[in-house]
This record gives sequence, C-alpha cells and structure tokens, in this order.
Amino acid sequence: MPPAWIGFFSFLLGLCTGSFLNVCIHRLPRGMSLVAPPSHCPACGARLGPLDLIPVLSYLFLRGRCRHCRGVISPRYPLVELLTGFGFLLITREYGFHLYTAGLLVLFSVLVVASFIDLDHRIIPDRLTLFALAAGVLLAALRGADFFRDGLLGAALGGGILLLVALLSRGGMGGGDVKLAFALGWYLGWQEILVALFLAFLLGAVVGGLWALGTGRTLKTAIPFGPFLSSGAMLAALAGDRLISWYLNL
Repeated sequence: MPPAWIGFFSFLLGLCTGSFLNVCIHRLPRGMSLVAPPSHCPACGARLGPLDLIPVLSYLFLRGRCRHCRGVISPRYPLVELLTGFGFLLITREYGFHLYTAGLLVLFSVLVVASFIDLDHRIIPDRLTLFALAAGVLLAALRGADFFRDGLLGAALGGGILLLVALLSRGGMGGGDVKLAFALGWYLGWQEILVALFLAFLLGAVVGGLWALGTGRTLKTAIPFGPFLSSGAMLAALAGDRLISWYLNL
C-alpha cells in the first residue's frame, strides 16, 4: 500500500477513535458506562443518529449546534478527533505496521483521555491507568524478554521518580500522575521514560510560568500535570532515540 494511503487510513482511524475518546472523556470521571446509554445530546438528551456522529464533518455541517435543540456543541469534540487523527498519523509514519505501533496507538488514546479529564477534574481515573498498565505489560511481554526487563525498569524509574517528587512536594504531585508514569515505563523503557519526564517537567515549567505571568498568580498555584506528562511521553516515543543521540553528541 502506498505511504499516502497508509497515512490516510491511519488518520481516518484516528478520527473515528477520537469520537469514542470524547465519550470516555465525558463519562469516565462520572462513573458512567461507555456503551449505555447510546450517544445523545448533553443539553436536551435527544439520541444522536449516524449523521450526527461523523467525526469533524457533523460538527461543521451542523455549525456546532445540536440538530434537535440547537444547543451549542463544544468545539472540544472536533478538536479531540483531529488531535487523535494527527497523532495516529504521526505514529504510523514513524513506525509503520508493527506490534509496537499498535501499542503506541493504544497509549496515545489513553493519554488523550487522561489529559482532558485531568484538565477538567484534576484526576486521572484508576480504570484508565490500569487499562494502560495491562496493555503495556502485555506489549512488553510479546516483544520479548529484553523488552520486558526494559519495561519493568522503566516502570520502576518512572513511578519511583514521580513518587519521590510527590513525597517531597507534599501533595504537589498527584497519585494519578505517579500511577500513570509507572504505566508509561512499560511502553518507553528506562531510557525514554527519563526523556519523557525531563520533557514533562520542562513543558510544565514553561507553560506554568507563562500562565502565572498571564493571570497574575504565583508559581505555587497547582496546575494539572497529566497533559505535560502525556506530551513528554509521546515526544519521547516519537523522537526519544534522536533526542538521546543529540544529547550524547553534545
């Protein structure tokens, strides 16, 4: 299959997956089922039909409003779909068709959900982290003994470092971040989890500093760390080897 078609289908798969991730973002923190009731308008409760659920296109066609009550639909829905589509495209272009590719697609989906839930509710649901952990352990086992050992060490380092930060900061780092870092280690291994944590702290410091300057608040104001941890993890997964080589060649 030509690379252009591979990119197109991976992007399309990401759009469709993003539509489901929107359901997870809305329902998981509320303890709701992911399959029942069927998709419906959060304003009027009307059940959505197939034409209302086409990723991105339905939002554009309906001009961001419910077909039934004309209530405003949050632009976050197409944003999550596009983000997932481009994420799937980048991962597939980087790794092609590979077992690790499938694992990273699962991981990216989990991180999108974790990031938006953390932004909204300041939590990362345990159900989500346990799913990522189980998939990560299975992926490491299927890739062989060397990858399993690397994943185990990565999990110990990732979870251990953030646990130490949580203890020293006395609540500045949440338990959900610690659990997520432990799960991430199984996908990234010990070298790339260190890159991921470094990038996460760097992004958090930069964005947190700019946010404090823009709002007039102090740097001690708590901000969700999940989005930065997720961003660092995906940057490490996509370019970790190149970043490590660049650093060692300095």
